[in-house]
Amino acid sequence: MRTTDGRGQMPVIGEPTDSNSPAHPLDNVIWTALTSRHRNLAQGDDLALRYPALIAPFAAMIDRTSASFQSLGTLLPAGDQIALFTLEEVIPPSSFSVVKRDLVDQMVLDSIRAPDGSAPIVRLEARDVPDMLALVEATHPGPFGPRTIELGQFIGIRRDGMLVAMAGERMRVDGFTEISAVCVHASCRGQGLAAELVSTLARSIASRAETSFLHVFNSNRAAIELYRKLGFVLRQHMHLAVLARG
Repeated sequence: MRTTDGRGQMPVIGEPTDSNSPAHPLDNVIWTALTSRHRNLAQGDDLALRYPALIAPFAAMIDRTSASFQSLGTLLPAGDQIALFTLEEVIPPSSFSVVKRDLVDQMVLDSIRAPDGSAPIVRLEARDVPDMLALVEATHPGPFGPRTIELGQFIGIRRDGMLVAMAGERMRVDGFTEISAVCVHASCRGQGLAAELVSTLARSIASRAETSFLHVFNSNRAAIELYRKLGFVLRQHMHLAVLARG
């Protein structure tokens, strides 16, 4: 049986055992995705990359040198924001302003546990994007734009024609696919819909011999508990930094 740390959390798994150990592909997950499975979407150069703004605000650098920050700045037009996931807190130069900082738990699927329930689940397509954006506006699950659906499979649940719950795939690296945009309309919460959607996606990802992972704010204890019940465990604590032009 796994034990918890002093905060009641599962211990971090997958940490390098020494400084010479190779980095895990999820340690710099945005960079890894944009240089592998999502390279066709990458904007930038060999020092800094980002997703197109209409797909996702995520960006990454190969390191934290001044040259890399300079390259990152070229990807950030006035009025736009970019988000970084890093193992250590990012301290940007004065040419950037920090809009938000937060702690994020990166969780990976340890074993699939099917929830109770049999809600009809539908595949969401481009024609469903207006309904998806409306649900995101009502629930605020995290970044989701008009082209986010291009990142992977999205599924949902409708009630009387209204999209009331959804989840989908976001960042993808070799052997891993992220589950994201998990949201349920307030009128349908407490019915296990999020659990059904996440479990369905996790089984689909596993059928491709890939491991599901996700990111959740460290303060969102209810979501973390749900993901634990579905078989996810904490892999790593991450730092989120949302940056704009200084």
